[in-house]
Amino acid sequence: MQIMEKDGVVKAQFEENELKKLTGEVSHVALDIGGSLIKMVFFCRDNNCSGHEHGNKSSKDTNGLTNGYSEYPVLKGKLHFLKFETKRINECVEFMSSKQFQSNGGCFCKAPACDKNIIKATGGGAFRFADLFKEKLGITLDKVDEMDSLVAGVNFLLKGVTGEAFTYMDGKNEYVQIDQNDLYPYLLVNIGSGVSMIKVDGDDKFERVSGTSVGGGTFWGLGKLLTKCKSFDELLELSHSGNNRVIDMLVGDIYGGTDYSKIGLTSTAIASSFGKAVSGNKELEDYRPEDVARSLLRMISNNIAQIAYLNALRFGLKRIIFGGFFIRGHAYTMDTISVGVDFWSKGEAKALFLRHEGYLGALGAFMSYKKDGLTDLITHHSASEPPKNLSNCSTVQDLNENGSIECTFQLSNWPV
Repeated sequence: MQIMEKDGVVKAQFEENELKKLTGEVSHVALDIGGSLIKMVFFCRDNNCSGHEHGNKSSKDTNGLTNGYSEYPVLKGKLHFLKFETKRINECVEFMSSKQFQSNGGCFCKAPACDKNIIKATGGGAFRFADLFKEKLGITLDKVDEMDSLVAGVNFLLKGVTGEAFTYMDGKNEYVQIDQNDLYPYLLVNIGSGVSMIKVDGDDKFERVSGTSVGGGTFWGLGKLLTKCKSFDELLELSHSGNNRVIDMLVGDIYGGTDYSKIGLTSTAIASSFGKAVSGNKELEDYRPEDVARSLLRMISNNIAQIAYLNALRFGLKRIIFGGFFIRGHAYTMDTISVGVDFWSKGEAKALFLRHEGYLGALGAFMSYKKDGLTDLITHHSASEPPKNLSNCSTVQDLNENGSIECTFQLSNWPV
């Protein structure tokens, strides 16, 4: 799958080989409809899998997840990922219509105990656009709690997908395989249009402990006003070639190029974001848009990192996991967040990032099909290997944009 951008419009275009993969039976569609983006996860049955299989006994795979009991059929296929801008929701509706998702959205056609016109959805848009999906597709959105979905999505990825979590600092990445027995507690920082910070103590035990309105929507909104960029991705790409020091006031600017060593601040530390714009006699048009984008990205990333660390300190948490489509696998964003967490914690806390960072809510909504007959979901391996070296990349080439997860799951409502 390739995400193509033209004239500020994000469109999803599937290559020929991807279209072939989607000729199989599609089911269990889940949506996370946020203020800025619609995230979609759906299962497509493997074309090479004829019929369904039954396991001989209950067992566990290498990830420690149970694969169910013999009376439940095993279905093989892939989870696919897709996103649309919320303001272009009609493109999402048209895509679902073209793939006839409305004819088998909630289950496989052969399964008798389900309503095929019901799909799982989370996010504020699940309420806002419920009538639209009903009118255009005949689909009823079964609304799943947003926080429940986020946590379920993260836990699924950390437990079931190899190479999902990684650290990133100074141009170097390191993938982290987390021991399931040592997963909790952790702080989930979900950066969407705004930011939610959730303390997770167990599979179904969590609480939202903080948040901030300064998030991805702030970056996109201010960036649009200040640079005239027409999309989030365009703004993010613009920031890659920018120099924030042209606009940000540094410690060295105040102290004549020297450090403020008494309190541990280097001369290159930012004393005031956009601070130089105050003292100069320049107007907005005198600054390069890429420098403005860079300064804006760094300001928001630093702010999120600091608030995240303070909440981790509040609860004695060492592991902070960042998710949401704000990050987009962008190297500079991750490096800024990581350096911020490392600085404020004096190296005691670590920032972790996820390859499927933007699909946490949609994955969690997908997992909620369990109560409707999806008894177990087991991943086998990712369709693409994690990148080995990110030092020369501006963006992590991850599964957010061009991949799927091979998996099997079982249906308890399928006739044996």
